[in-house]
Amino acid sequence: MDRRELARFLRSRRERIAPADVGLPAGPRRRTPGLRREEVAQLAYISTEYYTRLEQARGPRPSREVLAGLTRALRLSDAERAHLHYLAAGAPPAPPSGPSREVRPSILDLLRRLPNAAALVLSAAYEVIAHNDLAAALLEDFSALPRRERNFLRRTFLDSRVGERQWYSRSGMDTFGRTAARHLRAAAARYPNDPEVATLVNDLLTGSAEFARLWAAYEMSVGPAPHKTFRHPLIGPITLNCDVLDIADRDQRVVIYTADPGSPAEEALRLLSVIGTQRMGVPG
Repeated sequence: MDRRELARFLRSRRERIAPADVGLPAGPRRRTPGLRREEVAQLAYISTEYYTRLEQARGPRPSREVLAGLTRALRLSDAERAHLHYLAAGAPPAPPSGPSREVRPSILDLLRRLPNAAALVLSAAYEVIAHNDLAAALLEDFSALPRRERNFLRRTFLDSRVGERQWYSRSGMDTFGRTAARHLRAAAARYPNDPEVATLVNDLLTGSAEFARLWAAYEMSVGPAPHKTFRHPLIGPITLNCDVLDIADRDQRVVIYTADPGSPAEEALRLLSVIGTQRMGVPG
């Protein structure tokens, strides 16, 4: 354990984070940049005394639980997380047990800055972990659902009311399903010990003949379609551009639906932004 280098690394990471980045008020009399030691300790769920000793190069070897807390509190990237583990334990970190559900603040800000686009963030297992207001109006308000039901694949293939919802056209449903089966198969390989991923795969295979067919096809080269046609209960069919941004360090995807300027779809999205979710009538 390299205590001096670990202390320098922790201090440098702490000083780069503004209080607002983690939802804390700036407050008066901040003599140094970034977070205070006690704030990092609070976010990492460890004592201030323990964290202070680490930054003073006189602390004990941190456990994996402490390192996980520091990774979360200091918002470390995968490379920084690996460096932290090498400094503290002399070994790389254990692979994550399951898909990350923590969305970076910059990505959440991106969603807010896209008022004319429906945007959402999917975990590697297709859980909707963030979305903006227009995505809620186009699809449904996932934040109002229990966590288990926020999974896009469960809502698409296992919900008995999917026929009423009709998120996608028939051709779009097939393309989405083939793409989703490929992504979920890859996620199951990356997280073989995650019970939630295993349960999701089993539930889809036993509960949806359509998904079981797509899974059995074992297609590994299919990609997302550039356009998606939705059948909304109020505005009817609407065809939108679909762009997917990979967030590699979190194993997440940002899905953005937009309309061509001046198109009927643009007017439909504008109408949805006014209607919101209150009159959608979408089951859920």
